Amino acid sequence: MRRVTVHMPEFATKDVTVTEQTPKGRAPSIRDVARLAGVSHQTVSRVLNHHPSIRPETKQRVLDVMTEVQYQPNRAARALVTSRSRTIGILSASSTQYGPASSIAAIEAAAREAGYWVSTANIDATDDRSIADGLAHLIAQGIEGLVVIAPQVRVFDTLAERSIDVPYVSLQSTGRDPEHALSVDQIAGARLATRHLIELGHRDIYHLAGPQDWIEAEARMRGFLDEMSASDVPTTAPILGDWTADFGYYAGRELLTIRDFTAIFSSNDQMALGLMHAVRDAGLEIPRDVSIIGFDDIPEAAHFWPPLTTVRQDFAELGRRCVALLVGTIDSSTLEHRGSIVPELIVRGSTGAPAF
Repeated sequence: MRRVTVHMPEFATKDVTVTEQTPKGRAPSIRDVARLAGVSHQTVSRVLNHHPSIRPETKQRVLDVMTEVQYQPNRAARALVTSRSRTIGILSASSTQYGPASSIAAIEAAAREAGYWVSTANIDATDDRSIADGLAHLIAQGIEGLVVIAPQVRVFDTLAERSIDVPYVSLQSTGRDPEHALSVDQIAGARLATRHLIELGHRDIYHLAGPQDWIEAEARMRGFLDEMSASDVPTTAPILGDWTADFGYYAGRELLTIRDFTAIFSSNDQMALGLMHAVRDAGLEIPRDVSIIGFDDIPEAAHFWPPLTTVRQDFAELGRRCVALLVGTIDSSTLEHRGSIVPELIVRGSTGAPAF
């Protein structure tokens, strides 16, 4: 149903409701949209392809009709006509973890805003065949750009052996291919967390690190050690974890049998949650007896008890920059490198001065 204004010379202007429908039994086509919007099908095509020559009011009218009739562009047909798929591929490992999952969601949102689709291939980072098959699957779809979200070093070792013929960006900084890397500065984030504890007066600080083969875990551990060294604070060997709250809990129970520390920097918020559980089970209080700081600022972190001090990564900004970089590369064939995103320290109730 659409409302159409009818002008009659001998009478006042009236609004008359008319019914315009697409034929039953088939989905609306681009010509149906053009007819209902009062434009040519070429104009609708330009709207779909984000052509700059379309007037804003015309574009909005076409978009309103598309929404009204639930028009869905035929991607395959458009690709045949334009020789462009307008699809960005994501090669992802460990996408169930908070960081990779948040990155994918941010890229999908930014891609939609830019008029692109996203296709994701989830791979097993420990299996070379899985990595190769995932890449081949995306390339076969005619992707115009590729994002690699693979926190494990092994994935990049495998990709280095293959030719990637489309513009690509990695959301992990391995140091091997800096011109294709766009990431949150994990080292800077870890230094922020460690410096916060040191400035509160802590000198006996443990670091509960992530898995050894994770790029972010290595970077956060390096940031912790760098900041401790820069402040001339003695360090103990970091404890390698697995990102889970269960590991944080059992590691916390073991550490509390020694209790030679006043603060712990956890490499992610889930392990910090487990640590907090262990401290409470021991009859101790946070932050009076132990200060705990995490990394990521997951949505639940503000509701831990006490609320968790942590390091926030701006995944929305990461997604916007990633898509802007890829789209600019697709359109200009020149890869413009952009710097790392500096994370933010979020101070809440889980950290405080040590009780001497």
